[in-house]
Amino acid sequence: MDFKSIEELNYTEALAELESIVAKLRADNCDVDTLTVMTRRAVALLNFCRSRLTATEQELKTELEKLQG
Repeated sequence: MDFKSIEELNYTEALAELESIVAKLRADNCDVDTLTVMTRRAVALLNFCRSRLTATEQELKTELEKLQG
């Protein structure tokens, strides 16, 4: 399976790919080899998305603190 490098993805692309992987994993025809590859990719995408959300949350807090004072 060919995947785009995670560093090349933006949050929206990563989330869409993660949702696609989840849908494929829920299908009854997913073989063991594919399951392993997709699970690893899903974990990497999930970590990327969490990291982006955490960074965004911190940036928003910083900007709101600047507005308050």
